[in-house]
Amino acid sequence: MTGNSNRRGLSFYLLAAFFGLFVLFLYGPIATITILSFQGPEGGLTFPMNGVSIHWFRNLFEQQAVGDFGGSFRRSIALGLTVMVLTVLFSLLAGFAFRRRFPGSGALFYLAVASLIVPSILVSLGIGLLFNILGIEPAWHSSALGAHLTWTLPFGLLIVFAIFNRFNSAYEEAARDLGATPWQTVRHVVLPILLPSLIGVGLFGFTLSYDEFARTLMTAGSFNTLPLEIYGMTTNVTTPVLYALGTLTTLFSFTVIGLFLAGVAILRRRRLRRTGAAR
Repeated sequence: MTGNSNRRGLSFYLLAAFFGLFVLFLYGPIATITILSFQGPEGGLTFPMNGVSIHWFRNLFEQQAVGDFGGSFRRSIALGLTVMVLTVLFSLLAGFAFRRRFPGSGALFYLAVASLIVPSILVSLGIGLLFNILGIEPAWHSSALGAHLTWTLPFGLLIVFAIFNRFNSAYEEAARDLGATPWQTVRHVVLPILLPSLIGVGLFGFTLSYDEFARTLMTAGSFNTLPLEIYGMTTNVTTPVLYALGTLTTLFSFTVIGLFLAGVAILRRRRLRRTGAAR
């Protein structure tokens, strides 16, 4: 009886097969690009590989006939960091504002998250046209910044609202009973509790901005961000240097995620130590 009760049903194997296909479709292309980026100097864009080397990684940082990898990478980083800071700041402020209902709060909330259901290319086109009508040159640090915030802020708002819905206001009441001012309560009680979640909001905002293509297409102006540069290189570059670029950008994305996760883990350990010391 015990042996029969522990046997896996058909549904388990179907779900396992589906998950295996999901992992294959998700990481298979990444693995393929990573392998092909190590082609030899005479290698091409397809299998079989013609030797193994890091030639194309060195070639990536040399002067290219087409493309501006270094400049587009710096612009994407600067734009992503700016979007990250603004997403965390405005999401946190909105979270505080929506803790108490006010006239029009429901309509304002749905208006803020409405851009999630609008096709990204239409948002990009609309912002680009608006800047042209106003006589302002679209640029990655102005129109593209606004376009990215229409994508990252709704996610930040939803996350922060969920955090505040679970937040125990007894901590704030205890701080006020001990004589803390409203600002001291926010700084020394609320923000430390919310900090790991806010780091997650920042990471989410940065990654969404760093990888965004559609909302940047019509708003970046004369200078491309990295996704636009990679797309442009696909029509001009016919060597594995393109794969080397994809490998490095993927490695950078995983590195950023790892650093943020490490930061969250460190903050949690520090909090546990402080809690233990207080007890």
